[in-house]
Amino acid sequence: MTETALEDFDPFSPENWNDPHPMYHRLRESEPVHRTETGEWILTRWADCFAVLRDPRWSSNPDHLASRPAFDELSMREALGEVDFPIILFIDPPDHTRIRKLLSPALTRRAVERLRPRVQEIVDGLFDEIEGTRTVDLLSEFAYTLPVTVICELMGVPAEDRHLFHGWSDDAARLLDGDTDPDIIQQGLLAAAMLLNYLTPLIEDRRGNPTDDLLGWLVTAQQQDGTLSEAELRANTLVLFIAGHETTMNLIGNGTKALLEHRDQWERLVADLSLSESAVEECLRYDGPVHVTARIATEDIEVGGHRFERGEQVVTHLAAANRDPARFPDPDRFDIGRQDNQHLAFSLGMHHCLGAWLARLEGQVAFGTMARRFPRLELATDDLQYRDHFVLRGLRGLPVDLG
Repeated sequence: MTETALEDFDPFSPENWNDPHPMYHRLRESEPVHRTETGEWILTRWADCFAVLRDPRWSSNPDHLASRPAFDELSMREALGEVDFPIILFIDPPDHTRIRKLLSPALTRRAVERLRPRVQEIVDGLFDEIEGTRTVDLLSEFAYTLPVTVICELMGVPAEDRHLFHGWSDDAARLLDGDTDPDIIQQGLLAAAMLLNYLTPLIEDRRGNPTDDLLGWLVTAQQQDGTLSEAELRANTLVLFIAGHETTMNLIGNGTKALLEHRDQWERLVADLSLSESAVEECLRYDGPVHVTARIATEDIEVGGHRFERGEQVVTHLAAANRDPARFPDPDRFDIGRQDNQHLAFSLGMHHCLGAWLARLEGQVAFGTMARRFPRLELATDDLQYRDHFVLRGLRGLPVDLG
């Protein structure tokens, strides 16, 4: 193992970003524990990523870093008008445990399954609107609209405002990348502030007019029993809203692309709609909506034969881990009936995605209904491009021919 950067390891280059897996395979074979020029460690083996993500000694809280990154977290807090901005993604127990325990009941598998009839109704309505149209951008007309409608209803946000959120969420999500480009950071901070400014009056209204929705539930917890601080309420309302549709939009977009590029698998789904559940899992493994996630060692820890010192950061490349041949036979083959599909698309451990069951449900209904109603669906172009985001992986657009 060496600590020198591979010459072709540039995940942001266009040729690598549209299909990073040849690069990841080479990296996994030559330097599975790889140190970048900026000092971060890259993990590409499934076993190593699994070990880090499930181990509570690895934290996502940047306060544990031995040295601060170039991205100044305080600028984000100041731009959002908060002295402290405790997002559940980046805090440790016991605060993380307390907040997650509050949010979890609304997003368990059983709770989410009760939403299936309503999700089916939304999907049918959206497909009714585009039926009869020859060519449509399925990303903007469906993959975005479905999850944003669902999260609006869950949180009690007016669905008629859903057109406002796409640009804001897209820009704000770039803050996850830690990009040091000042223009991108500033645009992301502004978008996050705009979203928070939109949500603040809704939060204030719930204080005097309690509602039976997720936002009302959070306000009640903050107001009546002090389960949440004011900062925690605002921070996690924001992140729930963004995460509630950005990742599912990418799941549906990336998954539809994979299905239509592998015609045998699309025909297989059309012939057997019961494969919708396993198809979602394979889409998550093959080209998942979250590309990477980082962790910081809170003590000296050994992983993959390498000893990491306290304060060092590793980046678990979920996309690479999910194509590791040591865990997934023939990993570059897209197989919607794949068994033993323990992908890492939703992470693991205490930061396992809260909305995983909701994303799965929306994907199952979306793919199953799409295959039933548009069996001759085809891509309208073979020149599909991914957005510039790095943590969240999704398409810029998805033009399709409905057949």
